Amino acid sequence: MGLETGKPLSTLHEKASYEVGDFDVPTGREEEWRFTPLRRLRGLHNGTAEPNGKVIAEVEAAPEVTVETVGRDDARLGRAYVPADRVSAQAWTSFTHATVVTVPKEVVASAPTVIRLRGEDASAAAYGHTTVILEPFAEATVVLAHRGSATYADNVEFVVGDGARLSVISLQDWADDSVHVSHQHARLGRDARFVSHNVSLGGDLVRISPSVAYDGPGGDAELYGVYFVDGGQHLEHRLLVDHAVPNCRSRVDYRGALQDQDAHAVWIGDVIIRAEAEGTDTYELNRNLVLTDGTRVDSVPNLEILTGEVAGAGHASASGRLDDEHLFYLQARGITFDEARRMVVRGFLGQLVERIEVPEVREKVAEAIEAELDVRAEGR
Repeated sequence: MGLETGKPLSTLHEKASYEVGDFDVPTGREEEWRFTPLRRLRGLHNGTAEPNGKVIAEVEAAPEVTVETVGRDDARLGRAYVPADRVSAQAWTSFTHATVVTVPKEVVASAPTVIRLRGEDASAAAYGHTTVILEPFAEATVVLAHRGSATYADNVEFVVGDGARLSVISLQDWADDSVHVSHQHARLGRDARFVSHNVSLGGDLVRISPSVAYDGPGGDAELYGVYFVDGGQHLEHRLLVDHAVPNCRSRVDYRGALQDQDAHAVWIGDVIIRAEAEGTDTYELNRNLVLTDGTRVDSVPNLEILTGEVAGAGHASASGRLDDEHLFYLQARGITFDEARRMVVRGFLGQLVERIEVPEVREKVAEAIEAELDVRAEGR
């Protein structure tokens, strides 16, 4: 499979191909790479990261769900997407086996399916592929839990059939030495619903690229994200919602907190409404809470509208420090500075954490945020 010559995904995604050679090696001057510190990718972007590492996948599946480990030649792989950058293409050409999760037609899974991906050594690169298929009118929740030490690039595709409902929670809780570049692609059938939660907490450099495409009218996608960036960390989220059919809906809400020197958060939100996508209803939002000096936030919402017949379209981005008046109000009522700070951060991120449908994951994320705040409090 080579270069796709059809219409581009957007002006920021003008090339799509399964072949690594169809993409130039990034220099950092390209729009899609200008915020990413390439030197910290350990060769994932330029072909020098040979696949000598290992990330182990373990699946705890709901009883109604089928899980398979398949080879590269399985026809179900690659249905939801075509890679839009060199790392995604490199992951496609380099993985040796894939995990395929299937929820049969009209089946409602009785429990979440948890895919645990564990890295054991960040000194060598590993590549992976995961495909989740919901047949028409099926319903399921899938958790992707990343941990350990790794240099890892992967593609994850979600094929959501007509009338199906899929909720995905992707938790990036890597060790401090890890690098993870992931592309998460969802393709929605008629009247399908897709809800995604990306929670990024650990790792040295993490770059997650969720995308959504619609195959029929009535598709509904909600993309949520929570991230907490510590000193020296680079956490990047690049979203694309491609409205190419009429009467579909999308909502994006990502929120992050940053603390300590050289903490860097990047959020890019691309939404395109094509000429044929009349009746689209979309809104995207990114908010960042800066807790200390020395941090950096890059937040860029992009909205391309190629039709005048939309139900609604908008975007917003805001980054700022803790509100001194808010903190003073709390302290004036006997609350210490540290506890007042906690309350503000809890409230800011908690609105999205509370949306996570799996109680165990929701509690784990809340505890991890508390631990991040503990680190800062102890260092004051």
